[in-house]
Amino acid sequence: MDLVDRLISIIEPTIDAMGYELVRVQIQGNRRQTVQVMADRKDGASMTVDDCSDISHAVSAVLDVEDPIAGAYNLEISSPGIDRPLTRLKDFEAWAGFECKLEAKGLQDGRKRYAGKLLGLEGSDVLLLVDGETFRVPFDAVSKAKLVLTDELIAAVTQGADLTDPDGDDGDLGELPDGDIEPDNDNIIQD
Repeated sequence: MDLVDRLISIIEPTIDAMGYELVRVQIQGNRRQTVQVMADRKDGASMTVDDCSDISHAVSAVLDVEDPIAGAYNLEISSPGIDRPLTRLKDFEAWAGFECKLEAKGLQDGRKRYAGKLLGLEGSDVLLLVDGETFRVPFDAVSKAKLVLTDELIAAVTQGADLTDPDGDDGDLGELPDGDIEPDNDNIIQD
C-alpha cells in the first residue's frame, strides 16, 4: 500500500462519519511534504470555510495518532470548487453534459489527452464528445480529469442544481446562500 492509499484508509472513515465525502488526497513536495485533502459535503450543499476547518481539526488529530508520514508536513483541506476534479465513477455521471479535460494513463484510441463534453458513463467507461467524435476511456485508465470552468457550469452551480444526485430524484437544492460558491482550492485551511 503506497502512502496516498494509506492516508485515504486513515482519513476517509473520519470524514465520512462527519458527513463528508473524500474527493482526493495528494502529496506534494519533497523536503517538507504537503498533504492535500479535498472533501465535499454528502448533502450536496456548498463547502464552507467552517467545514474545511472542522475537517482539518479531525484529520490532523487522526494523523497525529496514526503517524503515517515521517517528519514534518503541512495539511491542507479544500473544497473541490466549481471546476472540480472528477475522481469517482459517480462524478462522471453527475457532471455529464459539461466540458471537461481528461488525461489517460496511456494511449486510448490513439490519444492520451481529451478536452470536450462529458457524456457520462457506459458501464465503467467514461464517454466524451471531442470535436464531434465520441471517445470511450475505461475509468481505470483515467490518470486525471476535471471540469472546465464555463458559463454553463457556473450557471448550473449557482442555480443550485443537485449535481451530486445522478439519479435525479432530488434534482434541486433550491437557492444557495450568497458567497458559498468558491473557485477550486479557495477554501484551503492549513494546519
